[in-house]
Order: sequence, then C-alpha cells, then structure tokens
Amino acid sequence: MTPVTPAGSTADSEKNTEFQENEKILSQDFLSIDQITDLLREADIDGIQEKMRVFLNFKNLQTCLRDAILLDYYVSGFFWAKEMDFSLDQYSKFMTLLDMLLHNLQTLHMSLEDSIKWLGEVMAEIGPNRSLKNEGLHVFDVKEANAIIDYLKVSLFQHYRLYEFMFYSTREEIVIGTAQTIEVVKPADHPFPAPLEEGISLDIFSAFIEPSPTPETERKNEIKEKLQVQEEAFNARIEKLKKA
Repeated sequence: MTPVTPAGSTADSEKNTEFQENEKILSQDFLSIDQITDLLREADIDGIQEKMRVFLNFKNLQTCLRDAILLDYYVSGFFWAKEMDFSLDQYSKFMTLLDMLLHNLQTLHMSLEDSIKWLGEVMAEIGPNRSLKNEGLHVFDVKEANAIIDYLKVSLFQHYRLYEFMFYSTREEIVIGTAQTIEVVKPADHPFPAPLEEGISLDIFSAFIEPSPTPETERKNEIKEKLQVQEEAFNARIEKLKKA
C-alpha cells in the first residue's frame, strides 16, 4: 500500500534539499581552525598578511597583480572579522563565504545581481536562527549578519566590475625591468663631453649650463691666471733677450 503523502511534504522536501545544499556550500572551510588560530596570534596586519600569503601559496606578489589583489581581499576580510571579535566558527564561515563569493564570480561568471541573491540565500541559513531546524548552521546573530552584508557591500559589491575585469580581461605583459648601459667618465677639469660635441657654443654653455664655481674652483682659476701672467712676462723677457 502506497503511503499518502501530505500536501506540505513537497515543500518540506525542497526546503530540506536547500538546507543540505547551503550546508554543503560552506562545509569545506577556506581556512582550517589551526590556520585561523595561527593568524589570530599576529598582533598587526603585516603579520596577518605574511601568514595569509603562505597559506594561499602566493609567491610572486611583486610581479603578479592578481595575487596581490586577492591577498588584500582576504587579509582585509580577516582583519575586519578580527575587529568584530568573531568566534573560531564564525571566522571559518565568514572566510569561506568570502572565498565562495569570488569562486562564484570567477568560475560561474555570476553577475552582481545573482551574487547578491546568492548571499541573501546563504545568510538566511547561517544568519539569525529563526527555527530549531538545522540550528548548527546559524552562527551569526542579526547584528552580525547585517554587519557582514554591509562589509561585503563596500568591499566587494561596489567594486564588482573591477573584480570581473581582473578575472576575465587579458592584460598585456608589463615590462617592470630593463637593462641600461651607463657611460661613466673620470673626473676632469673640463666638462664632458665637450660643449661643441653637443652642438652648444661655449658662451651659452658657460652662461646657462656650466655649474656655478665653488670656492675651490675659484682658487684654482686664480692660480691659473697668476701662472698665465707670469708665463706671459717670462715669454716677453725671452723675446727681449733674443732681440738684444
């Protein structure tokens, strides 16, 4: 004899399936309890960032813009949760939620509207406990749930197009280094290269380009001038002796 199915059983079955799906979505923690505990030992955001980088296995932050953006996304989220003084279970669910939102965007190409809808459905299950059914999923109270939604609004949803661009748009390779050959010359009394080699007259060079003389240079010039006067006087005397 086939049992009679109550009228509301179909709706209850669909509701149970929805509970199971949402439970499965957040069942695989993005960070383990040990990793979260390790991060909480850090006193500042720099320490959290370094350990998060190791956990995510990001090795090329100086050259990979995408990894740097993702690291900032997760570190900012964790530091915000730290300020909220979440429990370990709340940390786990919140960080998994952050990761799943990016997963939906990257792999499922979920639109902003669908992502907000998905968040609402998940928060209904892990948010305030309005029933005794599946009470293990409800880890946030009303205030915490609203705070999470507000945080995601300003951290992810307002910049959704930028994250889409990061995941979907191809970027040209940026040259971040280049080799240059520099010619090094030895110190000399005269400018190098000579003004004529640059196509500049000596007058213009002296008036506008040549560095202002230092006291030491002025003393050297004064000595040169005295030597030149002595040399001219000496040559004059030699000429007189030749004529005598």
